[in-house]
Amino acid sequence: MVGNNLPSAPEVVALYEQHNIRRMRLYDPNQATLQALRGSNIEVIVGVPNSDLQSLANIDNAYSWVQNNIRNFWPSVNFRYIAVGNEVSPFWGPNQFVLPALWNIHNAIVSAGLQDHIKVSTAIDMTLIGNSFPPSAGAFRDDIRWYLDPIVGFLAQTNAPLLANIYTYFSYKGNPHDIQLPYAIFTAPNVVVQDGQFGYRNLFDAMLDALYSALGRVGGGSQLEVVVSESGWPSAGDFGASMDNARSYYVNLVEHVKGGTPRRPNKAIETYLFAMFDEDNKNPEIERNFGVFYPNKQPKYPLNFWAERVGDLHGETNATSTSRMWSEI
Repeated sequence: MVGNNLPSAPEVVALYEQHNIRRMRLYDPNQATLQALRGSNIEVIVGVPNSDLQSLANIDNAYSWVQNNIRNFWPSVNFRYIAVGNEVSPFWGPNQFVLPALWNIHNAIVSAGLQDHIKVSTAIDMTLIGNSFPPSAGAFRDDIRWYLDPIVGFLAQTNAPLLANIYTYFSYKGNPHDIQLPYAIFTAPNVVVQDGQFGYRNLFDAMLDALYSALGRVGGGSQLEVVVSESGWPSAGDFGASMDNARSYYVNLVEHVKGGTPRRPNKAIETYLFAMFDEDNKNPEIERNFGVFYPNKQPKYPLNFWAERVGDLHGETNATSTSRMWSEI
């Protein structure tokens, strides 16, 4: 919602329903948006902003947060996950508050009797991976294990997925010599990377499988599911950012995630597209161009947001694709 020309919350909910978009990610519990979602049956990831993590390390504040933002809207708003922090750095900021906030929010959800309906997690970025090539050698950085291992333990204990923001665009932009564009946007005609028995034709699968490999090296992490809580490609503003590349990425991603990765095949990947709208108040320029809709509510790309599922996650019908509404704060 970092724009001065975006539709109102009720208009956005109506746009989701018009295009059969069944899941939404919000980066904070905006009350007007939660009100607009009442009765919509759209499944929601609602975020705890990083600026609130220190407060929610206090159990009373966590219970109040769940009362005000979850219980006051449940069940007319269909919450799926609570994302406690987004891309928190292990090196600065509120890193020491993530784990206690996770436990406090989870305990408040249990107290409300909603633990079978709403899972509590946090969203990481791929900079926590120290080695990603080949995917089978994926491993987290040694200097962040103190931060990540207890979070993985929490997720394993509570049977919640890890949320991961995965962008092939930034990998391609950072190393176009070794990463070819077709490999990054799902258009490579043949296997590009052979990793033992697994062949990779796209970078998205390689990154996700590297994350699965890294989790397998962390105690309790080998059975974790991963929800791709952000993925996208900009249409303008920097190297490799164009309408054609973005169209290829989004259209192919939506189709591709129905089928899983080489390491975890035949199981749809729950994936959220970044982002719902272009946002003209963001900087730098590239950050303004990730939308899959224009602010006038016209689609930028011919996307089929809801298709027949292939596999389940958490025993429930799994969306193959959906979109999010806001970017991180």
